[in-house]
Amino acid sequence: MSNSVLCAVDISNGEDDLNVIQKAAQLAALDGAQLDVIAVVPDFGISQVGSFFGKDHHDKMVKDAKVHLNQVVSKALDLEQNAKVRHIVATGRVYDEVLGLAKKTKANMIVVGAHKADLADYLLGPNAARIVRHATCSVHVVR
Repeated sequence: MSNSVLCAVDISNGEDDLNVIQKAAQLAALDGAQLDVIAVVPDFGISQVGSFFGKDHHDKMVKDAKVHLNQVVSKALDLEQNAKVRHIVATGRVYDEVLGLAKKTKANMIVVGAHKADLADYLLGPNAARIVRHATCSVHVVR
């Protein structure tokens, strides 16, 4: 039995990741595992870009991300399923945060989405590819 299934979504994709969340929920249900859904906001504070934002910008981004994440998960799953999901908003680089949380929660599987390939991106996006390469657990990629 899995400890948890970790589903990584990009809330800026709108409803594009609904199928990713639904697939993660199905996989978690198969093993009776906890479903964790994570969204990652960028950390502008330590870069040169950070000086252009107000001191409260990061807190506002995290607050908005939590609202958007809850909305997306609510659209993907029914009320009962959503109540059991841990909604997590992290700050940093997507692949670092996803891999770090997977290790911390001892996730047995990470579920990520891969968007339709175009001429510039034949296999996976850079975050999904790094997660697949460096994860110590199984990774399920949803197209």
